[in-house]
Amino acid sequence: MASALKWGFADFDDLGVDADRQTLSPEDFAKVMELLKLRPMQFCLLLKALVGAEEAQRLMVEAIKVPKQLG
Repeated sequence: MASALKWGFADFDDLGVDADRQTLSPEDFAKVMELLKLRPMQFCLLLKALVGAEEAQRLMVEAIKVPKQLG
């Protein structure tokens, strides 16, 4: 599990994501969105199993605030 989390976001760079987004065809973007559809729920289930429902909820609420804080 730790390895999957490490590699899932290894060298994460939002500039790279932005560049990829700008070059994706509408079809490829739709594929990416389909792949992402269940990931937040799956991550919540992982957190719940790992740290319990209360801590999982606390972590997710804090994470949800980040996009607005970054502008």
